Amino acid sequence: MPSVDALHSPIDRDPGVEGRRRWPLASAVSDRHRGPLPAGTPATVLRRTADLLGAPRVPSTGVGESAALDLIAGLLDQDGIDLSHPHAAAHLQPPVLQVAVDADALASASNASMDTYDSGPATLAIEQWVVQALAGMAGFGPTADGVLTPGGSISNLLALLIARDSAAAAVGIDVRADGLHGLEKPVVFCSEFAHFSVQRACAALGLGEDAAISIQGDADFRMRPDILADELDKPGRTPVAVVATAGTTDYGSIDPIADIAALARERGVWLHVDAAYGFGALFSDRLAPLLAELPAADSVTLDLHKIGWQPAATSMLLVADRDRFAALGRSVDYLNPSDDIDSGLDGLLGRSLQTTRRPDAVKVATTLTAYGRSGLGRMLDTCHELAHTAAARIVADSNLELLAPVTLTTVLFRVAGPGLAADGLTAGQLDAVQGEVRRRLLTSGRVLIGRTRIPARGGRPAAVALKLTLLNPNATATDIGELLDQVVATGHDVLSCEGAA
Repeated sequence: MPSVDALHSPIDRDPGVEGRRRWPLASAVSDRHRGPLPAGTPATVLRRTADLLGAPRVPSTGVGESAALDLIAGLLDQDGIDLSHPHAAAHLQPPVLQVAVDADALASASNASMDTYDSGPATLAIEQWVVQALAGMAGFGPTADGVLTPGGSISNLLALLIARDSAAAAVGIDVRADGLHGLEKPVVFCSEFAHFSVQRACAALGLGEDAAISIQGDADFRMRPDILADELDKPGRTPVAVVATAGTTDYGSIDPIADIAALARERGVWLHVDAAYGFGALFSDRLAPLLAELPAADSVTLDLHKIGWQPAATSMLLVADRDRFAALGRSVDYLNPSDDIDSGLDGLLGRSLQTTRRPDAVKVATTLTAYGRSGLGRMLDTCHELAHTAAARIVADSNLELLAPVTLTTVLFRVAGPGLAADGLTAGQLDAVQGEVRRRLLTSGRVLIGRTRIPARGGRPAAVALKLTLLNPNATATDIGELLDQVVATGHDVLSCEGAA
């Protein structure tokens, strides 16, 4: 089991990188020589953990606090994930700052809820401070407001709920009271590279997944405004919202928000920007210009459990006009009766679909206060530089092929090229190689990388890609080089097996 000290990474200077700060990142894994994942097949690892827990029943008597904590901590130490490892680079799932973990424990200890004043006064003020601070960073004015949510998918759902009710109200329909009856074919427009939560939100809101109209992207994986304009003007539909993406999951690409906003504004359509990944660029002086057009949005999703290094989940929905939250407003006799609201005893019940809602803003406020914009910006700049370093190494390596340019911190590539004996493989066989390389690396426990599929573009067929999502500000160029060395070595092993077969 890791000791308390093992959960803390010291703030010091990396002797391998002159003058570079090492950030205090938390981990539940004490073995610094272990990889980011436990070695073994998923079945073996899961069975081992389950066996140590014992039969799946609530025990009649407990073992005591210390023994229980030792047991669970031991399970996480042995078979958990170590996101602080420099070879953990699969998803938008960063290592977390120790100060955020400590602050999250304070939030849990308070057991405050955000629905009413008498459920947690200090935490209400803290959330409102965080919301206003981040709304200001986004470029929104004094009428802006927001709410923390359990994840970007829920933030997108709330945004589209508000947009749906606004579109219906514009034609005299009260969806909250009467449902969708009478609203002619409501649709939502998003890029073909938008997050799948858009389709899920459409289904949850009664529009159906087919209501999400996919707009083709350009060669840089950004929504094409010309195609959007044509789709917006097709008759027989009610445009509910346009969802632009600022930081696509696979590419980090950012849609042309200003052009999209102009089209939406001309037609009176809600513009939501899913900046779950990209919002953190605003912490960096170097990358903030990528989001200069964000103030044109009606609402924005941001996830600080991505670029923000917060424990999951720490998402937020920002709206440019706080009155738009009226769609969620509710007065309940046992929580917030009208006379209590008039007396200032209201909370944030009318900002969310949740009633009980934990005070996630506590860890955010602590982190922002501890490091400021500049500190978080330096962390992001390091990750951005690592992504470019990885891309340069891939281009220079005859065993690897870069598949997309770097925008934020993701790198798409595959094992292929003259350095590998892959010339005789079909496209399908080469795709299979990528999947096998990733699976071997994962089950070895040494390297954790992602995968995706790049669509056909410019005469090039669709292809399975390997993916690095670099969000560890303590990782170095040497770490990334070693990671890629293992990818190449595993690629040779897979191909040698293919040849033998």
